Amino acid sequence: MSLSKNQLKLITSLRQKKYRIKHNFFIAEGTKVVNEFLTAKLKLKVLFCVDDAEYKFVENVVQISDLELKKISSLKSPNNVLAIFEIPLNTSISNEGLILALDEVNDPGNMGTIIRLCDWFGIEQLICSESTVDCFNPKVVQATMGSLSRVKINYVNLVDYLSNSKLPKYAAVMKGDNVYKANLAQNAILVVGNEANGISDEVLGELTHFVTIPRFGKLQQTESLNVATATAILLSEFKRLN
Repeated sequence: MSLSKNQLKLITSLRQKKYRIKHNFFIAEGTKVVNEFLTAKLKLKVLFCVDDAEYKFVENVVQISDLELKKISSLKSPNNVLAIFEIPLNTSISNEGLILALDEVNDPGNMGTIIRLCDWFGIEQLICSESTVDCFNPKVVQATMGSLSRVKINYVNLVDYLSNSKLPKYAAVMKGDNVYKANLAQNAILVVGNEANGISDEVLGELTHFVTIPRFGKLQQTESLNVATATAILLSEFKRLN
């Protein structure tokens, strides 16, 4: 069986958020990523692969040529398989443990890395502002390397969410308390902001604690850290004190 025109049209459309919302599907590429989603039992619509031997027990498998895979792949070096999965339903938001919240994080690579960090540090709940990049963007999915299947992600009005929460709310800012000396609660919300502008004023107004990662360089000239790098350091410090 080969790739149909309708299948090609669907795959192409799913690179845009409005069509992912319309069809309620997203794309995953590469053996590791696809296998992670299959293991997590996400609902599969169709799987395209150049060798179906590995997927002989999977339903809805279409074997295609290397040329056809290159046609539908967004990767420079396509990796054997591309699958379309159903976007899972939103889960209820828990108020237990450390919750990470993103305010307008726009870069897919950063978003994917942050999702992997949540998986690594055991952050089960990731809250995103409505203007944060879509977690089912193909570049985000690829960057998560499968961690997307193990982290609960909800998109909300972040100001409303924070105003209604009674948890301590920490802001990652340039001028705040030294995070290595601060008293960090274990049931709390940690907010990190946009790559260029940081946390918006509206969101800052809802936060109760402000922490920063101090600079140790002699010249003190580095303007800021990459948001994913900063998130890794902050999560590590929260978890160190757990």
